[in-house]
Amino acid sequence: MSDSNDGRPVPIYSRGEALAVVSISGGKDSLATALVAIEQLGRERVRLVHADTGNEHEITERYVRDYLPGALGLPIEIVRADFSSDIEHKRRVVKTKWVAEGVQPEVIAAALDVLHPTGSPFLDLCIQKGRFPSRMASFCTHELKRKPLDAYLSGLKTGQARKVESWQGIRRDESPNRKEALLWEVGDFGGWIHRPLIHWTVEDVLAIARRHNVEQNPLYLQGMGRVGCMPCHQCSKRELREIARRWPEVIERIRRWEEICSRSSKRSLTSFFFFDQAEGRTNIEHASANSIDQAVNWARTSRGGKQLDLEAFTPAASCSSIYGLCE
Repeated sequence: MSDSNDGRPVPIYSRGEALAVVSISGGKDSLATALVAIEQLGRERVRLVHADTGNEHEITERYVRDYLPGALGLPIEIVRADFSSDIEHKRRVVKTKWVAEGVQPEVIAAALDVLHPTGSPFLDLCIQKGRFPSRMASFCTHELKRKPLDAYLSGLKTGQARKVESWQGIRRDESPNRKEALLWEVGDFGGWIHRPLIHWTVEDVLAIARRHNVEQNPLYLQGMGRVGCMPCHQCSKRELREIARRWPEVIERIRRWEEICSRSSKRSLTSFFFFDQAEGRTNIEHASANSIDQAVNWARTSRGGKQLDLEAFTPAASCSSIYGLCE
């Protein structure tokens, strides 16, 4: 292999046998990975698949479903997690264990009222768990992306004579958690995971798209640093501020989801963000302090969260790319 795998094993079969499956999120790194795969293997040996979480912005969905297939010359298959059986199991738990534990009848009734599949995998996952993902419990990626993608890969691996590889757009300079990412690794689906971008920079990623004349997700021109889930529970204050300014309907959706998810929780309280951890509060006070509306207010403050940032109240610029994509 051209890059080091830090002394770890690498595939020993001929690369001519491989079929590359690239997970397309709608972001710049998965786009770059798809282009690398096409360059190295040719379109006949590349498959593109998108895990629809139900929490993407409609701009990302249009970009993935309408623009990228034509721009890349390949169809993009869509997979979605299904939590209907998990929700039905929780309904049984509510009717038995919650009752035996003495949970108040109105709490049980509220939970049973909302414990039905909603059509959004993200919301279904959250009502099944009775909470939203957080920095300490970021279960969304595993449940909404890895598991349905692994199921897709396993099915493809069974029906293919070729070796099936999962190509992932991960770079080591993205975050401390990814500094140890390997070029090659065996995945849960039983085949190899390949990460061809681990040594790349943001500039490298943007350059390959320009070379192929493929446009980036339009959300990058509108203040977003990440374009998967909107919002992501790990989004920055700047991103949340831009979301509130440009797409208030997203904030309204999260406000509605907080109400639904709270009703599915035994504590009857849950919030999308968890930024204010002051002690000594009641559960009601804690939920109120971390609601989506309070999160937006916090996003409008400068560092430290005490003084309003005047920039937050100016009209959103037509282009505000943090990657210098504006013309």
